[in-house]
Order: sequence, then structure tokens, then C-alpha cells
Amino acid sequence: MAAKKGKLVLCIDRDNDLYEKAKVAGPIIGRDANLEAATKLALADPTDTDANTIFRAIGIYDSLSHETVAQIATLTGSSSLGYAADREISAQLERVLSEFPADSCIFVSDGASDEQMMPIIRSRLKIDSVEIVVMKQSKELEKTYFVILEKLKEPHYARLIFGTPALLLFLYWLSSLLGWGLESVAAILGLYLGAKAFGIEDKFARVLSAFRFSVDRISSVVYLFFFIMLLVSAWAAFQRYAEAQGMGLDLVKTTALVAKTLANFLSISFMILIAGKMIDVLHEKEQKKVELPKYGLYAITTILIWFVLSVASDWVINLYPPYVSFRDLLVAILASMLFGYVSIYIMKEIKVDIISKIKLENKELFSENGAYLGKIVGVDPKEATVIYRSPLGQKLSISLEEIESVGERVMAKG
Repeated sequence: MAAKKGKLVLCIDRDNDLYEKAKVAGPIIGRDANLEAATKLALADPTDTDANTIFRAIGIYDSLSHETVAQIATLTGSSSLGYAADREISAQLERVLSEFPADSCIFVSDGASDEQMMPIIRSRLKIDSVEIVVMKQSKELEKTYFVILEKLKEPHYARLIFGTPALLLFLYWLSSLLGWGLESVAAILGLYLGAKAFGIEDKFARVLSAFRFSVDRISSVVYLFFFIMLLVSAWAAFQRYAEAQGMGLDLVKTTALVAKTLANFLSISFMILIAGKMIDVLHEKEQKKVELPKYGLYAITTILIWFVLSVASDWVINLYPPYVSFRDLLVAILASMLFGYVSIYIMKEIKVDIISKIKLENKELFSENGAYLGKIVGVDPKEATVIYRSPLGQKLSISLEEIESVGERVMAKG
């Protein structure tokens, strides 16, 4: 007969206040660890509801532990919320369940964004009960006011509430300065909102988050030049636009002329940025070098985009010799596709070679979406695979090409 599984008392700090305010990293497992974490958070910020939620969860755990096998755990997400928070919480939940294989849980929440995690929890274990912890206030209006103030401090909501109006005002000023009209403002704002709706903005933000500026890093000077080049790019594009207007060019040729100028300057800007990140990686631990091929691909992609945009712009403009034909443009596109394919293959081989030299044994393996896959037991260099043991004890393998990053834990695609 199978052993009876226990019950889990579960808290979730989706915006990771525990680390941001009290420097406590998740997952937090056990009564004593949760009591200590809640105390530190309460001392750091007495108004934070997450501390009270953990205290309530401890009370529920105490009442359950006399009746059945129980455990308490608090999971932490990310200050940026969204996909980053969900992925981190999923990974931590898999880790908790690997140590304490519960069949059901009591979910304790402060009733805010934590409840958005319920579908993810239900996909892994049954929720017997949901406990909502509400802070008592003398006035509901006062409570709402402070909740709104706290939410506006979170980057996710700040970008939405302040970012969109700021972009609209900036575009209105720019269109007035350049004489574009409100149609151009509507088009750019539409592209921005579309990027937010389809998650493109979050993906772009994740890529940029890897490029961190710090005075302690050698690459700080390189990043400074990147920002200078961005300003130069904007000024050069404006000059080209004014020049095209003076020459009496139509809208299509004017756009192509500005696009070519931006392609020239922005490609240099991003190559500087990528070079700075590669300098950082080279000065990091050996495990970080697995990211070098990724930034190599970023550099190659930047060059190929610059090349195709330059040829396409010359084909549209065609004011002076040497003239560019459509055939030239087609050859440029096909050559770029071929070069890109070869580059991807070479970078994958370099990545496999780097990973095969890193000691991965006994590290925990997670998927890109945060699911716990198992513990790595070895690497097969001949087959270029990582061998790991799943939570059910099965020996499985995954290609070295699928490894995304190596640190305290190993992240893989899929």
C-alpha cells in the first residue's frame, strides 16, 4: 500500500518583496524558516501584507500538524511580475514537491496578484482551501489609496500607468517638432500597445535586462558609449529627414533614407552594447561562458539586419550610382539567410563544446518555463547529451544544445 502523502500550506510572494525588502530568497520551507522570514519582512516594512499572510499560514500549519503530516512553504517570484515571476514560482513549487510530495494544499493569499498563480498550482496538486488574509483598516478608501500607492511602485504597473501616457506625450511633441501629424503618433503608439498585448515588450525587456550597468564592471565605459551612440543616431536621423525634405523626396524615399541612417548608426550602437556584455561574461565564472555563443548570434544578427536594410534602402532611394536592382536585393537577402544558418550551426557547436567542459553533475535541471525536470547525473560528450534523473527515478537525457544557462541550477529549453 502506497504511503499517504501530506498536506502543504502554501504562500506565494509573487512580486518577491521578501528578497527586495528583507533579502530572503525562496523557496522558504519549514515553520522556523517561514517565521524568521516573516519577522524580517515585518521589521523591514510593517505595512507589507505578505508578512501577515505568512504568519496566518504558520497558524494554519500549527493546527494541521497535530492532525496530519503537513509542511509549510513560501514561494517567491520576481519584482518584474509577469512571465519571470510565474517561471520562478513554478520552479520553486517543483522543488518543494520533490522534497515534500504533497497531494493537496491550503493556499494562503493576501488577495492581490498572488491569486493569479492558482491555475499553476492546480496543474501540480489539488487545492483544498483558499484562505484570504485582509488587513483591517478603519476606512476602505484609505486602504485602497495605500494599495494603489504600493502597486505603482512595482515596475510592471508603473510601465503601464506612467509609461503609456509618457510615450504619448513624447510622440506628440516629436510629431509637432517634425511636422508628422497625429497619424504618425497613432501608428507608433499602436505598435507599442501591440507589442505589450502580444508579450513582445516583456521579451525585449528580458533581453535588455541581461545588459546591466554597474560602475564595478569594466564594460561600464562601453555601455556609456552605447547611450552616446543612441543620441547620435537620433540626431543623424533627424538631419537626414530634414535633408530629404529639402530635396523634395516623397514619403517612401524619405523613409528609406532615414532607415538607412538609423541602420548604420544603430548597428554600431548595438555592436558596442554586445561587446560590453561579452566583456562582462569573459570576466565572470567559467559557467557564465555558456552565454558567449548567444551574444555572438546577437552580433551576427545585428550585422545581417544592417546589411539587408542598407541594400533595401539603396534600392528604394536609387538617386545616385551605383544603382541597386531588385536582383541585388534578392541576392543580399538569400546570402544573409545562408550566412545566418551557417552561423547558427557554428555557434551551437561552440556552445556544446563549452557546456561539455563544465561540471554539471548533481545540479538541478529546470525547463525554461520553470518546471523541475530532475537532477543531472552525468554528461555524454559523444552523444552531446545531458543525462538526468527525473523525480520519478527515470534516467532521461536532453541535448546539450537545449541548455540555456548554467548557474546554481541548469535551465533548458522546452
